[in-house]
Amino acid sequence: MVEGEQYAIETFGSTGKGVVYEDLDCSHYMKEFDIENVPIRDGKARGLLNVINREFGTLAWCRKWLEEHYPRHIMPLKRLCEAGVVKAYPPLSDVRGCYTAQYEHTILLKPTAKEVITRGQDY
Repeated sequence: MVEGEQYAIETFGSTGKGVVYEDLDCSHYMKEFDIENVPIRDGKARGLLNVINREFGTLAWCRKWLEEHYPRHIMPLKRLCEAGVVKAYPPLSDVRGCYTAQYEHTILLKPTAKEVITRGQDY
């Protein structure tokens, strides 16, 4: 860790056993940051990638947000995931019937302190 760097710290709370695993159908995705130009042969996948670049960039998004921009996106999205251009983030589950939540803060390393830069009025 070096001064001036920022880090996201993500914790998961659960009313179950506290052990989460990837579960069910995936609804959340994010374009890979470091991916080089990967040739996408499928025209529909290329079209979807253009929509993702325009609407979300490298921010995370959920599949339902694609509906208005690209209604028939399931197979093109699968191809982008297979090509490694988009990463799927399946939901995290614990014991059936319990609640699981993700919390996140971003910290900034300063010369003499660490600052939580995502702290707001509510936390």
